[in-house]
Amino acid sequence: MTITDRETAILGLLFDDALYGYEIEKIIEERNMRDWTEIGFSSIYYVLKRLEDEDYVRSKGKLVRGRNRIIYSITRTGRKVLKEKIAALLSQNYKQKSPFELGIAYIHLLDPKEAIECLEKYLFSSQKRLDKLQELLKNSKAELENYRKIALFERPLEIVDAEMNWIKHFIDELQSNRDFLKGE
Repeated sequence: MTITDRETAILGLLFDDALYGYEIEKIIEERNMRDWTEIGFSSIYYVLKRLEDEDYVRSKGKLVRGRNRIIYSITRTGRKVLKEKIAALLSQNYKQKSPFELGIAYIHLLDPKEAIECLEKYLFSSQKRLDKLQELLKNSKAELENYRKIALFERPLEIVDAEMNWIKHFIDELQSNRDFLKGE
């Protein structure tokens, strides 16, 4: 079975320590993992159940402060499949799907002024994301985080910066050549 990105994230968290579902959520929040992976609070237990069904994770009850808590740990099979998935993720450039491309495909349906205004709004929202990434990167460097954690903010920061440069160039093209917005 090929594991999903959500399953990869959960197995990665369990690789070093057995954890409760609540602890997994807490680590996801502390590490700002939702900035770079799709995993919602409500999906954690669903993913854990699927991983357990595939024998990638084991669970056992443990009494904590008078309450029964379920603790999850990764199995040998889970470790193997996780390492295979990580190798695959790092070995191939995957197509990034973005609804932005859909907007570009039909930009000619907007009048030129509106199209440019929309792109400027996109630039504004990109700048806000860039600012957040710069802050996270600065904090990671200040806390002397390891390079792996720093890279999780550096790479998307570079991508957003490159995209912003492309959009600025695209806006310039649109402003200088209104025919650019005509349909095919």
